[in-house]
Amino acid sequence: MEQSTNIARLAPTPIIFIRHGQTDWNAEGRMQGQQDIPLNDTGREQARRNGRELKGFLQREGLSHADFEIISSPMLRTRQTMDLVLEEMELEANAYALDDRLKEITFGAMEGKTIPEIKAVNPELAEARKADKWGFVPPEGESYKMLSYRIEGWLMSCSKPMIIVSHGGVMRVLRGLLLGYPTTEIPTLEVPQDQFLVWRDGKESWV
Repeated sequence: MEQSTNIARLAPTPIIFIRHGQTDWNAEGRMQGQQDIPLNDTGREQARRNGRELKGFLQREGLSHADFEIISSPMLRTRQTMDLVLEEMELEANAYALDDRLKEITFGAMEGKTIPEIKAVNPELAEARKADKWGFVPPEGESYKMLSYRIEGWLMSCSKPMIIVSHGGVMRVLRGLLLGYPTTEIPTLEVPQDQFLVWRDGKESWV
């Protein structure tokens, strides 16, 4: 992505990004999008793990949570994740802001379905998505390209280091913006739920 160098220079650092923990729809391979699906038992443990590891990371780095703006997507699974992260960090509950711009990409009419289910009913739609995951706009939905513009606008409004809990699609396009991944790769970047991303000094690492 050509604009990534400039965006990376202007973005606050460090950025710590936690993807929400697993939901039943994640486990079933359903297109979750902006449906409010709660964490399952695995997801709750992943969130707790990330909270414990984040607490240790900040201590090792000589950092305090007070050095960061703490922000979450307003969706149920991200708020549940953030609550568990803060609990493990022994921080006050609800000590974070919500930002609608951090909501997951919306898959529109495809939400709640698996790719095999879509393929069985509308193979042309499944093929169009496979051919161009970056530019594909689902019926009533949003493309990764559109999501990237949304996240770029949000990122350029930020000025303080951040701890973020958000979604897989958001994590993908944020990494694209900061690190210049090709648009063909961004929609398929790995987005683990049992590790968190640290972007610092122009580089990414996982904890």
